[in-house]
Order: sequence, then structure tokens, then C-alpha cells
Amino acid sequence: MKLRLALAAAVVAVAFSAALSGHAYAQAPIVIKFSHVVARDTPKGQAAERFKLLAEQATKGRVKVEVYPNSQLYKDKEELEALQLGAVQMLAPSLAKFGPLGVKEFEAFDLPYIFPSKAMLNSVTEGPIGRSLLKKLESKGITGLAFWDNGFKVMSANKPLRKPADFKDLRMRIQSSKVLDAQMRALGANPQVLAFSDVYQALQSGVVEGTENTPSNMYTQKMHEMQKYVTVSNHGYLGYAVIVNKKFWDGLPTEIRRALDNAMQEATAYEKAIAQRDNDAALEAIRKTGKTQVITLTPQEQAEWRAAMVPVQRAMESRIGKDLIASMNKQAAK
Repeated sequence: MKLRLALAAAVVAVAFSAALSGHAYAQAPIVIKFSHVVARDTPKGQAAERFKLLAEQATKGRVKVEVYPNSQLYKDKEELEALQLGAVQMLAPSLAKFGPLGVKEFEAFDLPYIFPSKAMLNSVTEGPIGRSLLKKLESKGITGLAFWDNGFKVMSANKPLRKPADFKDLRMRIQSSKVLDAQMRALGANPQVLAFSDVYQALQSGVVEGTENTPSNMYTQKMHEMQKYVTVSNHGYLGYAVIVNKKFWDGLPTEIRRALDNAMQEATAYEKAIAQRDNDAALEAIRKTGKTQVITLTPQEQAEWRAAMVPVQRAMESRIGKDLIASMNKQAAK
């Protein structure tokens, strides 16, 4: 009902704006509703606020950016539909969200151990591979503006997770992703798809027994309060694509669009600079609580995790694309 009401309001707004002439842009600010599902003090949340500041300054008030964090407007499964229908203009969903939308190539970012370093990751997102992936969103009524970073993920549970055998039959929360489902099954776990906003309560009630996420997301959502152990596995990557409704974006005056592009470039550089810092700080804050033990894997244990999960790449070739996976692995070898 909440989504239907919001979409109905959006239809009215679009109809009204269509009746306005170009002169109306000078009379009232262009409103960009920027919705996301994480806390304001995460890397994504801070970058959204930075973009708001830069965009409003660059356009001298002709654009007003309204940021709605923490699933205030929409949950994971709702937000992409809301963007496509014009109820919001901008999102920064995790890359796993595009698989269910029909752009399965983005699920390559979910593959375990596909990125050996942050430098290799950046060479993908900032190079031809990243640009070609964003281009694929246009057929869905979406324009991709940038990739934002959250970093590498850790695992958590109420038992120590040192070896793949420790995952046996654990109910582990994942995003909606066939790759993440296969990853957890490769470890012997039982994957459970849940919206990000529901994870804390699910951990508290025992609906799920563990999860994977970046330290900053885990700490700001207080997931660690329900988990006795966190393993610094760095097994997978969590990133976002900043996207806009294509019809809205194409309809903006050229000078406004150019100013917003520049603001997004600056906000992206800022976001990437703070992501690792915030994750390091969050992991240390979790450790300092004294309630959650932080486990660092030995080289031998890390090798066992890799051996258990790397076969997921081959299993997903028919879904994601063998050539894309090969290209990413080739980039990693440079």
C-alpha cells in the first residue's frame, strides 16, 4: 500500500511537471529524491549527503536533493521499481540488486574471491568493463552514473567460523543473489534471503544465525550485538551503482545535467576515500565492545575458504557470462 500510494503521487507529479514549460525550472527547484537503505553514517550515507551539498552548490539552488536513508521510503525489493516508475529519481543499490532486474552480469561482483585487491577492483569499475555494465541498465529505464565502494565483506555468527565445515547447516542471511546463494551452499550453509532492514531483528529472533556484510554496515546497524564472532574473511565485495531514472535524467537541461555529473564525480572520489577508513574504524569499534570476538584467518584457513568457494565462478558462467568472468580474471592477473 505504501508503495502504491507513493507511485500514485509520482504519476501526478510527472503529469504536473509535463505541463510546465522550461521557464518553470527557473521558478522552482528541480527535486531529486535520493533513497537508500543504509544508515547516514555509512560510506554510502555520507557520500549521498556530500552529493546533495555539491549538487545544490553547483546548480546554485536550481536543484534540491532530498536524501532518505535507512529504508525510510523503500526497502530493497521496492526501491528499483519505485525508481523505474518515477517515485524517486536516484538510488545507490548494491550491485546484487540488478540480477533480479534482468541484468545478471552485475552478479559477477558477488563472485567470491574475484577481486584480489582494491586496485584491481577499481580497474574494473572505472574501466571499459564498468562502463559497459552501466550501459546495460539503459534498456531498463535506468542511467548509471557511478560505482561507489563499500569494501570487502566479513562473516559473522554465534560460533567461530574458521573453516568451511563450520558453516554446515547454518542459516545465513544473504541479499537476493543466485551467486551468493551458491556461495553459501558451497560452504554447506543454508542461505536465507532477507531485506537489509530486517537483518537485525532476524538475528535477534534466531530466524537467521549469521550473515555477511562489510564492517561499517554491520556496526551501524548493530548486527554485531547479536553475533558473538566476526571473521575477517574478505571473501566477497560489496559495492553500489548510483543510478537515476533515465527519462528524468534525459529531460534535465544540459547545463544542469553537466553540473550534476561533476558533483557526482566529486562525491564518488570522496566516497571511495572514506570507505576503507570507515570499515577499519567499524571493525575496531566492534572489537572494542568486548562482546564480539574478531577472528583473523591464518593463510592456511584462508586457502581452505578459497578452495571451497572458487568453484562458484565456474558454476555461474552460464548465468553471468563466461567471457565476462574471464575478462575480470584477466584484469586481476595484470
